Amino acid sequence: MGPYHTMLIHFPIAFWVTATVIIIVRAVSDGWLAQAFDRVLVPFLFLGMLSGIGAYVLGMMVWPPDTLQTSPLGRNHMMAASWSLVYWTALMFMRWRVGPSIWDSTLNRVIMLLLGGLGGLLLVITATIGGHLAGSATYLTDLLRMIGWEVYATFYVPNWMLLVLVILIIAMPLVALMSRRTA
Repeated sequence: MGPYHTMLIHFPIAFWVTATVIIIVRAVSDGWLAQAFDRVLVPFLFLGMLSGIGAYVLGMMVWPPDTLQTSPLGRNHMMAASWSLVYWTALMFMRWRVGPSIWDSTLNRVIMLLLGGLGGLLLVITATIGGHLAGSATYLTDLLRMIGWEVYATFYVPNWMLLVLVILIIAMPLVALMSRRTA
């Protein structure tokens, strides 16, 4: 299954990297090209989600679950892959529910720009760890090591961060609903 996962994973990466570029362009521009890009943002995010689910399932078949769970690198990749899939899916639902009015205020644009950048960063980290599992290390690992994350050791989220994540999980749909009502 390894070669199938390796081939399939390029599809969600391509869709989500393109979505990141679209978010950046749309956040800084109101031009016709930026608006045209925005019209394909939700379909790109949706296709990224579908292909991401397929790649995730195939990735689970590459190694037995016991192997992934006993290896710090495997655990880190599973964690980052789960975060990436859930993050981009949540961003898709938020953009779909709020609609084009998400770009109406400067604050919304800045928030979308930050969310797109965070999603892109998460995607790069996930791909880097996956590359290590496939035997292809990258220089990004050195950068991660400089900020204190050793990819060969299990990454643990502190309890305060879990609380922040729960607050964000609750706040994102509420912000989307409130901004939908005001539009």
